[in-house]
Amino acid sequence: MPSDLALVTDSTAYLSQESLDRHGITVVPLSVAVGDSVLSEGVEISPKDVAEALRAKQRVTTSMPNPDAFAAAYRAAAEAGAEGIVSVHISGELSGTVEAARLAAAEAPVPVRVVDSRLVAMALGYSVLAAAEAIAAGRGLAEAAEAADRRAAVTSGFFYVDTLEYLRRGGRIGAAQALLGSALAVKPLLHLDGGRIQPLEKVRTASRAIARLEEIAVEHSGEGEVDITVHHLAAEDRAEPLAERLRARVPGLRELYVGEVGAVIGAHVGPGLLAVVVAPR
Repeated sequence: MPSDLALVTDSTAYLSQESLDRHGITVVPLSVAVGDSVLSEGVEISPKDVAEALRAKQRVTTSMPNPDAFAAAYRAAAEAGAEGIVSVHISGELSGTVEAARLAAAEAPVPVRVVDSRLVAMALGYSVLAAAEAIAAGRGLAEAAEAADRRAAVTSGFFYVDTLEYLRRGGRIGAAQALLGSALAVKPLLHLDGGRIQPLEKVRTASRAIARLEEIAVEHSGEGEVDITVHHLAAEDRAEPLAERLRARVPGLRELYVGEVGAVIGAHVGPGLLAVVVAPR
């Protein structure tokens, strides 16, 4: 990556270490509190830790980074020679992270373009990678930020949860709150819409919900080139077969990644999550 522009994101992008290293991306972590212990996502707590804590009915909460954490990241980038910074983050409807980045950007020693992806997990990750590719191609600060915005605008995220209880506890359920009354009778499919978690469909059984999740992913993939991520939390036995079926059914598939969501998102969705991110190129 050219040294005149730097790229920053947060830990909910769930990019692989190889992608972070290749593009020189700086990650500012969110935090997860389990009981009285406050731990940095991706550093001190794993998805497995969160799944076990939730199953044990421990109190698990999450928090955004302090603006000082972004200020430190921006200073370090400037000291390393960056003349501008693109900072791409989790939806402002789900977290105050992007606002913390904006506060720090106002005092940064170099220009910072903060992008609210209105997404999360690898939906956010693909937006970050679009900015990275623009920077690698020699684009300027505004163009790199616009590349992130464009990829975010065409990327979709759909997911199934075994229970809405964890989303309810964390206050991230949005309009899906209406599903709670019938939660025992349905297996909800949700999606990201306008930066929020919204209800998509109600299905009667887990197997039908997962089959429907597959159909929705195929429908949204279209015929053009597309990247897909299958996310899960403690549900690899569901995620891997789903990924194989999508690999066989999506004609324009370029890259397919299977991986667990991190501790922060895991805390809000709970074990059993199965999600598909569809990101047209």
